[in-house]
Amino acid sequence: MRTSKPHAELAPAAYQGLLQIYRYVRGSGLEHSLLNLIELRASQLNGCVFCMDMHATEALQGGEAPRRLHILAGWREATAFTPRERAALAWTEALTELPKHLVTDALYQATLAHFTEQELADLTYAITLINAWNRVGVAFLPDLPKEPA
Repeated sequence: MRTSKPHAELAPAAYQGLLQIYRYVRGSGLEHSLLNLIELRASQLNGCVFCMDMHATEALQGGEAPRRLHILAGWREATAFTPRERAALAWTEALTELPKHLVTDALYQATLAHFTEQELADLTYAITLINAWNRVGVAFLPDLPKEPA
């Protein structure tokens, strides 16, 4: 940890704001298994080990197959992901790595083939949120949970 206090204590109103968006996203109707995948993929791209650990653990606890988590970084070549998941992962990568992936009209339309406009708005907020959490995690390096002895 880089600070003497947790970031939630240093900026409690900002932290509460992120939690409010988290509660919205989790109640939006998007599948929690899908949210786990996009949270883990964005965390991989951002190099946030705390979030990678947390979201992989949540996914496994939610019943996700370990194999799919092992191959998530190669989702484009893998056949283990549904068309809806692939659309969400493409949207996640585009929004997470803005300079590298353009958010084109074609990508928008391809994503809308698998999501309603409301779902796409909710998915976009979910991706925005995990990117915010990743930046907080990378900035302040919260401690990882301890491994069982």
